[in-house]
Amino acid sequence: MLRVEPTGQILGATLIGVDLKQDLQPRDFAAILRALGDYGVLRFPGQWLDAPELKAFSARFGEIQVLRGNPNHEPGMPEVTILSNVKEDGKLIGAPDAGQSWHTDMTYSPAKGFVNVLSAWKVPLRDGKPVGNTEFTNTQAAAADLPADIVAQLTGVTATHDIEMFWEYMRREKNSQRPPMSPEMRAQRPPVHHPVLMKHPITGRNVLYVNPGFTTQIDGMPAEESAVLLEYLLNWVFQPKYRYVHEWSEGDLLLWDNLGSWHFARPDYGPDEYRLMKRCQVMADKIFDPAFVAQALAA
Repeated sequence: MLRVEPTGQILGATLIGVDLKQDLQPRDFAAILRALGDYGVLRFPGQWLDAPELKAFSARFGEIQVLRGNPNHEPGMPEVTILSNVKEDGKLIGAPDAGQSWHTDMTYSPAKGFVNVLSAWKVPLRDGKPVGNTEFTNTQAAAADLPADIVAQLTGVTATHDIEMFWEYMRREKNSQRPPMSPEMRAQRPPVHHPVLMKHPITGRNVLYVNPGFTTQIDGMPAEESAVLLEYLLNWVFQPKYRYVHEWSEGDLLLWDNLGSWHFARPDYGPDEYRLMKRCQVMADKIFDPAFVAQALAA
């Protein structure tokens, strides 16, 4: 029987009593959805899912994103990305973790990202403690605490999200060898606009949907006024009371809500401290159907 054990912090719960290699019963899937809305970051310990199993579990939540031209995936399975600093015969397996700055996945896309599913195969330890842990913030809780005048100001307002902002950050700050985005790449991924405050599809609560990685401005405002308000919102979410750190163990499968959180992979491990993760990114196409949500939660 599935059991939910909350961390008691602003985010996070451990789910025990379910084998994710098997087909989920409707009741268990409903419980996972409910826990995802309530706790945002869900840990399933001891779940050694191979690539097809990881893909099958992830697909329960929606369409899995396939990154164009991404060579760092499981052979024959582009839905499963390998994030790794592991080398074999001098060759890097997978791609270095690109999540080493605060962001929310896929906000630069017209279709929002819903969940990340990350499976830990190698976790670096130092003095017996894990390094390379993942930090989160709770943007549902942050939205709930916003002053009423700020909520009124943001109601019905959108913000611009642009992948080039993160792209250039990685080149400038993280020594990424990627070239600047070409005009063709820019045409394929133009800036998009999303509501600053939106309803979470599971909880119905407001989410503050801006983030430091991709949000460039608040729409409809003079540039200076937009910059001041955006800085205020980002600093609001960064308050320590909204923060949570997941300490990895090998065999962890972590499922987290991209709509209601930001995340950051700590780059505090060296090239000889091996970290190997396998990931699926799931879009918000399926869960945004209210009938689907209601049916799953009532099962």
